[in-house]
Amino acid sequence: MSPSGKGGGRGGRSLNTRLRKRHGLKESSRRWLERHMNDPYVQRARAAGLRSRAAFKLIEIDDRHKILTPGSRVIDLGAAPGGWCQVAAERTGSAGDAPHVVGIDYLPVDPVPGALILEMDFLDDAAPARLMEALDGPPDVVLSDMAAPTTGHRRTDHLRTMHLCEAAAEFAVAVLAPGGHFLAKTFQGGTEAALLDRLKRAFRSVHHVKPPASRDESAELYLLAKGFRGRPDGGD
Repeated sequence: MSPSGKGGGRGGRSLNTRLRKRHGLKESSRRWLERHMNDPYVQRARAAGLRSRAAFKLIEIDDRHKILTPGSRVIDLGAAPGGWCQVAAERTGSAGDAPHVVGIDYLPVDPVPGALILEMDFLDDAAPARLMEALDGPPDVVLSDMAAPTTGHRRTDHLRTMHLCEAAAEFAVAVLAPGGHFLAKTFQGGTEAALLDRLKRAFRSVHHVKPPASRDESAELYLLAKGFRGRPDGGD
């Protein structure tokens, strides 16, 4: 596998799949399935052996911002189904006998070559210590593509996902190696000022990015904080 966001385009012939109307399948569900099946990123992910189209979001961000470098230690929060771990393991050169990519999710994840996956909730009090024990050293990169299960109420869904973003940021600031990077999912108009202020104090640069693989109609953005300044107490 050699995932790359460069030069791939939408090459090749894309077959437009239409689903027949079926009894019991809502029209909105049928439209979602059609869009998913015809999504060029879904088709490219299958062709490249990637777990999900979301892998291309990380590929595109990394192609531009260079946060995954050979030998880097990486923690992936909310790793299921494993696409980001796949990209991180390949780009950092993580090997199966001594992986330096560790993911965590309360959902089961099939084994990812070059990555160790913990099946537990990141919000569990024991999770941070388990992650650090598994990685055996401070991470250079903390990734989070976590999003709360949707309820259908936009404001509630937004607040729940922002809580996950804030929890991921707190973890990153507590464990990152100096010079490290933090990348997490957020939503347009929703990153709390207090969180941004803290990250701006802790990192050399903080901004929002929206990779091309993120659907135009989606409100999702990614919060990218680069160049961790280190903790005031000098701790590792």
